[in-house]
Parts: sequence; structure tokens; C-alpha cells
Amino acid sequence: MPRTLSWGCQISRGLRTIETGCSLQRLFSTFPDGWPGFGLLLLRLGAGIATICLAVSGFLAMAREPISIAQDLAAAIGGVFLIVGLWTPVMGALIAIDELWIALSAYSSQSGGQWIHILLAVLTAGVAMLGPGAWSIDARLFGRKRFDIGRRDSA
Repeated sequence: MPRTLSWGCQISRGLRTIETGCSLQRLFSTFPDGWPGFGLLLLRLGAGIATICLAVSGFLAMAREPISIAQDLAAAIGGVFLIVGLWTPVMGALIAIDELWIALSAYSSQSGGQWIHILLAVLTAGVAMLGPGAWSIDARLFGRKRFDIGRRDSA
């Protein structure tokens, strides 16, 4: 006999099935405001500005390979998207992959500076998992909307 869990899902013979009406948490962020939203804004700003600064310093390096130009360009564009909070989960994941690629790459323009790229990869992956917060373009585009439904007058 299936056993119903507290959130409306059922477990039947070791298999988990979801019935209609099961309330699962949304995969996208809840766009917190207040202090948590301000903390997410600071994380986005810090990671984005640091990513852009490292990308610009990589552009200004003398010996350039085409692959390192692509790495730095992806980091700079992703940093701008992260600062404004547009496509935050996608851009955070892409920047994390790009920063790990830069850290492990033989074409990295900064010798011995792999740890800053690993730190930025961890920060941007965390921002991708937490979401952008209430002060972002994502919150304006994809956030919860409030609908006021007025009463109908039955006249």
C-alpha cells in the first residue's frame, strides 16, 4: 500500500511517484529581498567586478593565444551579466566553468594565480545556485507577480 508523505508525494514499493497536487519547490530562486537580497546583490557585484577585472588584465597581457582571448572574453561578458542579474543561474554556471578552465589552462595569462580563478568559480557557482535576489533584472522578468482581482458587482 502506498504511503503518503507530508508534502503530498507517495512512496510505493521503494519507488517515489508524484501525484497531481504535489507541491514541489520551484527550481528557480524565490528572489529574496531585505538583508538576504542585499547579500545576494553584494555577492553578484563582488564576483562580477572581480571577474571583469581579471578578464581585462588578461586582455592587456602581452603574449596572447586565441584560446585565452576567448576565455577572457567569456569571463568579461559573463561578469557584466552577473552584475546586472540577467540570466543569473545560467551565467553563474558558465562563468564557473570558464574560471575553472582558465585556472587549469596552460594558456592562462597569470602564472601562479590559479587560486583566484578557483575562488571565482566557487563564488559564481554559489550565486548560480542561490539565484539573483530581488534587486536584479531576473526578478523583474521572472519574479512572482501580484495580481489584484477586484470584486464583480452583481447588478
